Amino acid sequence: MGKNKKKGQSEYFFDYSLLFIVLFLLVFGLVMLYSTSSYEAAQKYGSSTFYLVKQIKATVLGLVGMFIIAHIPYHFWEKFYGLGYIVSAVLLLLIIPFGYKSGGAKRWFRIGGLSIQPAEIAKICMILFCAVMICKMGKKVRDFKGFLLLMAMPLPIVLMVWKITSNLSSAIIIMGIVFIMVFVASPDYKKFVVITVGGLAGVAAIVVAIAGMASNEGMHYRFKRVLAWLHPEDYVSDTGYQTLQALYAIGSGGVWGKGLGQSMQKLGFIPEAQNDMIFSIICEELGLFGAIAIIALFVMLIWRLMVIANNAPDLFGALLVVGVMAHMALQVILNIAVVTATIPNTGISLPFISYGGTAVLFQLAEIGLVLNVARKIPLKEA
Repeated sequence: MGKNKKKGQSEYFFDYSLLFIVLFLLVFGLVMLYSTSSYEAAQKYGSSTFYLVKQIKATVLGLVGMFIIAHIPYHFWEKFYGLGYIVSAVLLLLIIPFGYKSGGAKRWFRIGGLSIQPAEIAKICMILFCAVMICKMGKKVRDFKGFLLLMAMPLPIVLMVWKITSNLSSAIIIMGIVFIMVFVASPDYKKFVVITVGGLAGVAAIVVAIAGMASNEGMHYRFKRVLAWLHPEDYVSDTGYQTLQALYAIGSGGVWGKGLGQSMQKLGFIPEAQNDMIFSIICEELGLFGAIAIIALFVMLIWRLMVIANNAPDLFGALLVVGVMAHMALQVILNIAVVTATIPNTGISLPFISYGGTAVLFQLAEIGLVLNVARKIPLKEA
């Protein structure tokens, strides 16, 4: 909260609660990253701090960017909505000739010693693009035609993320962000209920169909992931291995956990545990208590974002915050659902905690946008 020195000057709000939550998650993430990755880093690179040092560099750079963006009026970015869309598309296309492969997928660029993932850039650019387009369309958002237009606009980016980078999870998250932003902007909820119910029914039908093809040896690897989710014990040496090892980690942690640094599953049993499966190591080392504490922090984060969105000075600011809120909520929910085998295994990181330089950079940039919107909320005089 900043106090005015001149008489008649407005007093504005600064959300220290949001800042504290983010900083706590970052510090906790670095501690858990070192605990989770030290063994693999020592085996692969000869240094137990290899992943930690890279993540610290990205985090420091992200924090600097966050504080800079927090002091730039958020309407400044409004003029770049079209450029952001084009840049996202170009970067995704450049993956084809210039991207490098890791873990069987071609999703990154190497710039110096830094890896850049265009899908993460596309997420923040799509939040900006949709916020501007919803404001420009005004009342047309309420029409079914306007709704279809808004949902169609991100499709080229979504398809490129899916097909070019083989990253279905990021493609789903981008569409989910747009869907939630349009939902918040439209007062007619009937079509959203119908689409959601229809979508869930369609997914259920696909799962049933895949289950009926269990004997088909030449099926797509994504279908195999669904079968491994339904019957992980039947695919213990293949697609079900990571899921089973994560469940062993969660189960062995009990209520209070084995203690920080005492995980057994991180010793090569869970492949690259510092990435998408880091929540399972949290459960193993800190137990149910630690898992609930982290989930509670994420709930507080989403709640603070909701408060800022409700009090934003204009629709554009509110939509920016809603987009960030949707992004964070979707990633947290889907990551924990994957780790606990609630949904089929797919690569989704846990915000601020999983290893990934590009992810933490742009997640902090999004928090910077939110903090700037919060700074423009006028305080009421007592």
